[in-house]
Amino acid sequence: MRTGARDGEGVGTRVPRPPRPLPPLRPTLGILGGMGPLATAEFLRLLAARVPGTTDQEHPRIVMLSDPSIPDRTAAVLAGSDAPLPPIRDGLARLAEWGADLLAVPCNTAHVYLDRLAGTLPAPVVHIVDATLEEAARRSPQGGWLAATTGTVAGGLYQRRAEALGYRLLLPGSGTQEAIHHTATLVKAGRSHQAGALLGTVARGLWHRERLPVLAACTELPLAYAAASLPPDMMISSLDALASACVSRMYHPAGVARR
Repeated sequence: MRTGARDGEGVGTRVPRPPRPLPPLRPTLGILGGMGPLATAEFLRLLAARVPGTTDQEHPRIVMLSDPSIPDRTAAVLAGSDAPLPPIRDGLARLAEWGADLLAVPCNTAHVYLDRLAGTLPAPVVHIVDATLEEAARRSPQGGWLAATTGTVAGGLYQRRAEALGYRLLLPGSGTQEAIHHTATLVKAGRSHQAGALLGTVARGLWHRERLPVLAACTELPLAYAAASLPPDMMISSLDALASACVSRMYHPAGVARR
């Protein structure tokens, strides 16, 4: 037996190292998804890719409610309907009940209704429009083209915030806007290749007028853009901007208090 061995410790046994300390407690992120499902799945992938962790335990705790039954946001905005408001409000409340103390909604047009709930929400929201415009101002301070659903454009989400920031935001004409909106519906229908071909035509037309990045301000549009094989540096993804902003808030959570 080895001299000085502890009781029960035989020759060749190794004393286990103490466990690695757990990472600091972070906010639990609540995601209200399903608007649409493919964009939500891509958001989760981007979120995981942006986390500065090397083990499972270094990733954040996430609770998610994917509710594709929420009424079409653009149709409601254009009709002056409040139909999406109750399920969005109830979904966020449910996420808070499940332990979320930071919220994200990977759908731009839904923020028309989200903004109307300001001051009544159960937890802070990482706002997709703010995240996208901040990224746009960083990467393209000279301005960018708005590519969004017709509901997002009609709701004025990006125009108001861009004006407040002093950011130059260019809007496509009505025919181009219809094509952009149709691109999103093609992605929702699982026709990404057709969506990519259409968005490629749209983007090249916009760049012929002024070569500024396209703000993909609909969460389906980054998927269409990737299918189009367009230059990566000429698109600012609202999905990626939201994922990056969520990670920043969770890993540098100033102002986010645990309940």
